[in-house]
Amino acid sequence: MGKIGLMIDYEYCTGCQSCELACKNEHGFPLDKWGIKMMEFGPFEMEEGKLEWNYLPFPTSYCDLCAERVESGGIPTCALHCLANVIEWGPVDELSKKLEDKGSKAVIFLP
Repeated sequence: MGKIGLMIDYEYCTGCQSCELACKNEHGFPLDKWGIKMMEFGPFEMEEGKLEWNYLPFPTSYCDLCAERVESGGIPTCALHCLANVIEWGPVDELSKKLEDKGSKAVIFLP
């Protein structure tokens, strides 16, 4: 298996923070430390009376893609617990192919 990463399709992220909480619980991070941090952008006025918020789960330098979980056959806890199913984990070459079909609001993270 080649280089492993996360693909995050933040067009559909709801900002629920379940990825953040799952990561904190998995790694026992203190309150001021995150493996993945939910960033909120907005509100933006799109047209008269309509507002939009954007949410981006942002992996930090503490993210190791849950190396221990993966070694024992699991998947990264953020991907497992993402309620909107917008975090995918896998080989970068496969994620890159999927990224081509996504809109402009998707990214690949490499630790």
